Amino acid sequence: MDMEQESEWDAAQNIMISEDLVTAAKRQLQFLAAVDRNRWLYEGRTLQWAIYRYNACWLPLLAKHSESRVTEGPLVVPLDCEWVWHTHRLNPVRYISDCEELYGKVLDNYNVVSSVQGIDKRETEEIWNKLYPNESYEFDMSRALSNEFSDSVYGTRSFSKYDFVLAVERQMGFFYQVSRPHVKSDVFLEAAFARYKGFLHLIRRNREKSLKRFCVPTYDIDLIWHTHQLHPASYCKDLTELIGNVLEHDDTDQNRGKGQKLDTGFSETIQQWEETFGSRYLRAGVMYRGTAPTPVTTIPCIPDSVTIEADSTNVYERLIDSPKRNYIEVMLEFVEIKNLPQVYKGKVSVIFSMAQPDGIFNVKGKRTIQSESGQKHFATFECQPTGYLVFELVSQETMADTLGSCYISLENFFGPVCKLSLEKWLDLVPSSGIVSAEPISLRVAVSCTLPAPIPLVVLMLRSSLLSKLSCFLPFHDKVRFIKSWTRIIDASGDMIIRLKMRNIKRTKGTDDKALTKEIVGFTRAGEKLVLARFHGQEWSLLDSFWSLKLPDSNDKDCDLLLTGPRMVKLLHGRKLDFELKHHDKQTDEHSFMTAVEFSAEHPYGKSVALFNFKLGTLALREEWFALAGIVSAFIVSKHFQKGRK
Repeated sequence: MDMEQESEWDAAQNIMISEDLVTAAKRQLQFLAAVDRNRWLYEGRTLQWAIYRYNACWLPLLAKHSESRVTEGPLVVPLDCEWVWHTHRLNPVRYISDCEELYGKVLDNYNVVSSVQGIDKRETEEIWNKLYPNESYEFDMSRALSNEFSDSVYGTRSFSKYDFVLAVERQMGFFYQVSRPHVKSDVFLEAAFARYKGFLHLIRRNREKSLKRFCVPTYDIDLIWHTHQLHPASYCKDLTELIGNVLEHDDTDQNRGKGQKLDTGFSETIQQWEETFGSRYLRAGVMYRGTAPTPVTTIPCIPDSVTIEADSTNVYERLIDSPKRNYIEVMLEFVEIKNLPQVYKGKVSVIFSMAQPDGIFNVKGKRTIQSESGQKHFATFECQPTGYLVFELVSQETMADTLGSCYISLENFFGPVCKLSLEKWLDLVPSSGIVSAEPISLRVAVSCTLPAPIPLVVLMLRSSLLSKLSCFLPFHDKVRFIKSWTRIIDASGDMIIRLKMRNIKRTKGTDDKALTKEIVGFTRAGEKLVLARFHGQEWSLLDSFWSLKLPDSNDKDCDLLLTGPRMVKLLHGRKLDFELKHHDKQTDEHSFMTAVEFSAEHPYGKSVALFNFKLGTLALREEWFALAGIVSAFIVSKHFQKGRK
């Protein structure tokens, strides 16, 4: 960043914003999560009824409240009305126009709070019931699905002619793009707020130069932009002072194809940002994630509350004591090079790798340098948040020729002051035989997300494989484990637990004739435990904390239900976050089973584990499911293995 670019950035940061958009963005994320738990708000007659309630009830109440407060405390907007109001405000020009036409002024959100904030809503409900005795404050699902609602009822009132259904469709996918854990952090949102100001500054400069340029935000900037628009009065005031009018938010164009308006606008925004500020526009964790995964159900599933004490299961959770590891997403770009000998001009690339393979990023990648190739190439990958990224400058003609190398410590990003992006010149240590009057320097731009837990991946080594390795085992291990034990090891090769399924020999006088099998576990500490017992068609796991019912047949496509402290369904194939973005026809989905938790927080399911039958691996995302998941995977693999014989 040179002096002129630094001056431009300072000018951007001096833009006045009337709201605390970082705090408000957190509230917006909380609200969007609540809407996503109530997907009936996305389509159909329930959405139509919500639109009706918004126009017929909420906006008139809000107009009355804006004239003179109708409650002593804040007005609490019902969830369904807030969702429609949310989508309306995200078209600020249309919202202002509709408000002025219908109510003579812009209806602001001042002294209005979301129902998801947990604020007492009794006062609002009382006012609502007085004004609308025939329409309950809370959304009545049965009424929305009845024949009472019709187009004729909707058409008898003076409402906005805005197409709310299309507006909702455009916003449905936004939450998925901003729903990752790192987005909620202060450090991410504060950087997003600064970048939003930079984005507005570009638009201001374009207006000053009479340039009609379609500026396209990254998702961190768009989140803050949405948040600003949700405060209509402040947004109108701030943008009018900045550029002379209310800035339109055009989200109607969804075509991301090469050469289309969105693609061209994004490329131009990248170029303008980097020329204006001298920093990278693209960042880790802010880019388009692709479409949301295919839902596993369209009907929400909220199990009854569970009475088992959580502490009771901790006894078993502690048996799976593997090291906790984190990962980060990294975006890497080689911007420029200087002092490169003339003979190598336009003929070099950079190979990047971890100094020590970390079990996640174990390969080497290669990218060109933008100043040399004239093209923008970046790399994204995942790795652990420790160690060094090493960069080797190589000749494209003879890749064996390394001209020099340099490195960056990932700990630079996570010191006392967390900084998620870095762009600097690095001097290369020259390789032997490379002579230069001044050291070759490489300008590297690196950004990353905050650390997040890595799923625990375990491998089930069955007796058939162990028998091949028996010559390497101590004699007592051969005797104990070769015949029937399955060894569960982590990614480092360390043993977690050993499992064995055995038939139960009934003693005389035993009444329980259905009890035929049990699973025994042998821990690292040498403790032997009964982890599951089979009764009829049902397995009882971990002292009856969990229950897994097997199907009557060996149908490999049959889904299973695991109940206990939580409800978990075992679904065939890779589901939700484990779903492949690009479908490979050669991939056998029958080789996979996804464990999906259903709860009040995740009524449409949250993936907690993925089992690969073919490889015998299990990826676990939640500690509470570790042992239950391992035992369940062991049972299911045995069951379907038996069916194949």
